[in-house]
Amino acid sequence: MVYAIIGMLIASCQNDDAAEYETLPDLSERLYAGGQTTTFSATSNAFGYPAPNLSAAELQKHLAGDLQFVATFITAPAPVNPGLGPLFNNVSCIACHPKDGRAAHPSTINSRNGLLVRVSIPGMDEHGGPLAVPGFGLQIQNHALAGYLPEADYQVTYIQKTETLADGTVITLRKPIISLTNPYISLPPGVMLSARLGPPVFGLGLLEAIPEADIIAYIDPNDWNGDGISGKANYVWDSYLHQTILGRFGWKANTGTIHMQCASAYLEDMGITSSVFPQETGHNQPNGNDGQNDDPELSDEIMEQIVMYSSTLAVPAPRGITNSNVREGAQIFEQLDCAKCHVPRQRTGYSPISALAFQTFYPYTDLLLHDMGPDLADQRPDYLADGSEWKTRPLWGLGLTQLVNGHTDLLHDGRARNTTEAILWHGGEAQNAKEKFKQLPTARREALLAFLNSL
Repeated sequence: MVYAIIGMLIASCQNDDAAEYETLPDLSERLYAGGQTTTFSATSNAFGYPAPNLSAAELQKHLAGDLQFVATFITAPAPVNPGLGPLFNNVSCIACHPKDGRAAHPSTINSRNGLLVRVSIPGMDEHGGPLAVPGFGLQIQNHALAGYLPEADYQVTYIQKTETLADGTVITLRKPIISLTNPYISLPPGVMLSARLGPPVFGLGLLEAIPEADIIAYIDPNDWNGDGISGKANYVWDSYLHQTILGRFGWKANTGTIHMQCASAYLEDMGITSSVFPQETGHNQPNGNDGQNDDPELSDEIMEQIVMYSSTLAVPAPRGITNSNVREGAQIFEQLDCAKCHVPRQRTGYSPISALAFQTFYPYTDLLLHDMGPDLADQRPDYLADGSEWKTRPLWGLGLTQLVNGHTDLLHDGRARNTTEAILWHGGEAQNAKEKFKQLPTARREALLAFLNSL
């Protein structure tokens, strides 16, 4: 009888332990972060490889686009790469997306760097988009060719705040406040500004090939499931397709296609016209018409090459996924509800680029807009995105940013200097996740960060 009772007690303890024990996740299926487009390079060039499954013809077009991505534009007329400006922010694609990665928050705000400032005034244009500022457009170009005036200079000041973690660690956060000085003409009242940093460009083709139905399946605008997370889609005008489509790219999902993203960047960032945007960004301004009558300056062939390049960069694989600390961190990522917005798994449908079609991949995004609270708000609407909403950023490649780009500046204006700071800036729909993060014991917090840095 005694042995029977002892046996029952042992079994009871074992059952209690089993109820409390949660098996660490197996991350092996996520090794191919980009499906068959995955690269296993973990070097300082990890963001710059072509997808390994490209056909010979696709690879040839990708490599042609690679040359265009690093091309430096100069003043027209010129035999090679003419057409810069007359108003611009930078002189090449690679200058805003260094090594195909993430631009840093600039130490000198008016140097040529990867930061730009979007502007608009209250109201909407004929397609429901932001309303351009008369005499300035939708983006402030803070550089100009000789003989022309930049639209304005940027100026930055910083506000600091602190967050205290459960183990007593005090984190000092910085918030950049961007303003404009020395405008070439007076700015009208009510101008809304939003600073934006150039993000990584790998994996874009996969994101473009996710079926729209899969994205809108995550929409929960009225939070019917009561989890505090709503998510909504942005719908935007595409000047290339001449129709309103689902937004997927840009910090507020304010662009629908890679083609449109590239054409907009050529025009707004470098002053290069194309068949999508055949007029100079300052064509109706007293400081912005070059009078060359050479538009469009970029051929459709080059545009197709740059779109192909931007669509077919390889996605870096995660590292250390069998490490118990990383696996525990993945578990914590789910427990904190981070995965409800940073959805790990997606799948492409048909793509005209065969290498991208029907791939299972792991970007950690839902591509939807979420209210991120007042601290992150720029108070500038962009189509259906209001002033506190931002698109969920993909997390793939996060842990390679220091190696590739030499910094760990994150969020739309680079205010976060590391992953911890980025999490602590979360609010709104992510407020509960942030508070849970702050309460983590040191070891569990470090496990979560280990997981994020493995991506």
